[in-house]
Amino acid sequence: MSALPCPVADLPIVVDFIHVAQYVWEAAKALIPEDQAEQDHWVRAHLLELLRGKASRVAAGIRRSATLRALAAVERQAVDDCADYLINYAPYLQYDKVLAEGIPMATGVIEGTCRHLVEDRMNLTGARWSLTGAEAVLRLRALRSSDDFDAYWQFHEQQEYKRNHALHYANHDVPKVVSAALLSQPSRRGTLKIVEK
Repeated sequence: MSALPCPVADLPIVVDFIHVAQYVWEAAKALIPEDQAEQDHWVRAHLLELLRGKASRVAAGIRRSATLRALAAVERQAVDDCADYLINYAPYLQYDKVLAEGIPMATGVIEGTCRHLVEDRMNLTGARWSLTGAEAVLRLRALRSSDDFDAYWQFHEQQEYKRNHALHYANHDVPKVVSAALLSQPSRRGTLKIVEK
């Protein structure tokens, strides 16, 4: 299979916030092992700082907490793992910018959309798709799912009219041809209907 052409774009890369939260929870359990209510408060405060784009500050703060509590190396392993993770992925943890732009910061929405649009249609037993055919079907599914199909179809018919008729006449002025025979017959062209929803 050949590689798909991919134009270089400035795409935001974001680490799933739920995944980051798991690391923060493990650090909280290591720092405050006996108090669930205090863990909840601690995690909430640190996740809010992450949402403000302060990953490096959170990493430094939790390491400092482990040092001040004099945790042994084994006890502070989850804290160090969390801090290392936050530092290593800091460029991809800019949740303040992501939220401001309205970009999803958890993959659940994206995974659900991929399953609904792509997998439910493409992953049928015995189905074989060319790249062109699969892309055409997925574009139509996306239009239908977003309730944009009617607007798309109207645009499509306008473009078809221009391409097949208007471009062949001077000033794009297509002459009106009216025949009694045409007026008395119902249109052979039906309307599109969604067969299965």
